[in-house]
Amino acid sequence: MSKVFRGFRALPIRARLSLLVASAVAFAVAAVSVTCWFIVQGKLYEQVDNDLRDMVKRPGTPLLQVCSQTAQPGNGARWIPKDYTQLIKAAGDPCVDPNSLGTIEITDSDKEVIKNADRGEATIRNGKDDDGNAVRVLTQYLGVDAADSQGVALQVATPLKGTESTLNELALILLLVSGIGVVGAGAAGLAVARAGLRPVDELTEAVEHVARTEDLSVRIPVDDDAEDEVARLSRSFNSMTSALASSRELQQQLIADAGHELRTPLTSLRTNIELLTRSEETGRPIPPDDRKALLASVKAQMTELAALIGDLQELSRSQDQRGERVQVVALEDTVESALRRARLRGPELAITADLRPWYVRAEPSALERAVVNILDNAVKFSPGGGAVEVRLADGVLTVRDHGPGIPDEELPYVFDRFWRSPDARALPGSGLGLSIVARTVQQAGGEVSLAPADGGGTVATVRLPGAPTPPPEVP
Repeated sequence: MSKVFRGFRALPIRARLSLLVASAVAFAVAAVSVTCWFIVQGKLYEQVDNDLRDMVKRPGTPLLQVCSQTAQPGNGARWIPKDYTQLIKAAGDPCVDPNSLGTIEITDSDKEVIKNADRGEATIRNGKDDDGNAVRVLTQYLGVDAADSQGVALQVATPLKGTESTLNELALILLLVSGIGVVGAGAAGLAVARAGLRPVDELTEAVEHVARTEDLSVRIPVDDDAEDEVARLSRSFNSMTSALASSRELQQQLIADAGHELRTPLTSLRTNIELLTRSEETGRPIPPDDRKALLASVKAQMTELAALIGDLQELSRSQDQRGERVQVVALEDTVESALRRARLRGPELAITADLRPWYVRAEPSALERAVVNILDNAVKFSPGGGAVEVRLADGVLTVRDHGPGIPDEELPYVFDRFWRSPDARALPGSGLGLSIVARTVQQAGGEVSLAPADGGGTVATVRLPGAPTPPPEVP
């Protein structure tokens, strides 16, 4: 059975559907055909039985008087001899009518009619004559033979040849009709399977085309009103290819932007190193101040490269890698840690903070990096001796600086990767800081925005949903 099931599972879906449809129709047709045959059989036998009952009621010379002149019929039944007629007793041979077609074989059930004479029951059964022909037999009790005081029963029968012939012809017709129905059902099932699986074929061809050519622009046409499983699968495939195409485009854009951003520091680093190498090779020493400036430039460019590579690694991390480290974090502690680093980078600035407790679910290191990036921007664009105000209340973190601010036309681009304002391109940075901020905040379920501040400068606003306060640690 398991081999048959495995063999069935190995067939194509179209073939399986056709077989299932044909099997279902075959079962239904077989059930209807068998039911129809038995109903017709019952009706034919009912007609034959009625004819037998009519035979024993027709007037004529009682056969009982022919077989025994001393018999006194109990019910006075009379009939016109037809087909098979005979009298039987509990013992002895039957008395067969001279006009009978033959002798009916006697069974124990026929003798039971005589034994149960007081019940007045008649039996109808299938039997055979002395030549083995099938007959329908009715046995009816008549009375007592005065000669030997034995009960006597009348048997009449009619051949079943015509009835059986009719039933055989009906069975053949039903078999032919069933066969035609099953073949038609198989053909219809195959046609239905082809029509129903056409979208699946298109989907398969599209997937094979994408696998072969890596062309993610392929789309499967779907009726907007269709809600069946195939339509849903086609829409899911279209959504998947669109997402993959968008991801590939972003990946290519990231690689192009990263290459562009890496080219400048690498070129400057290479130039400075070549100057130092040429000085050593030619024996012409570079003045101490110039050499110190070159080494400082090399160090700054290497720091910038390291920061850029770190930002690229952060952006390349998957959501699953971040999800493994997510935990409940005290946001005020994270902001306080980031403030210490910001004060070291802008010692000349007045950085004030008003922090209220708030817990969020996020990756601690990524969240601190995002807050540091926001504070770094505020420090970078604040004038010497300026002020930066930081406030955290009810899950809303605001960082306000008093710098030149951001023009309205540039606000839509501030969170794009590698985007830098024309006024900020001379300053250190890779253009990835705010992009990392936006991604981290979104993954924590929050939102971030930059807007002009009243009185000049820029205010950065981060909104993060709260998390249940963690239980106190047990010492």
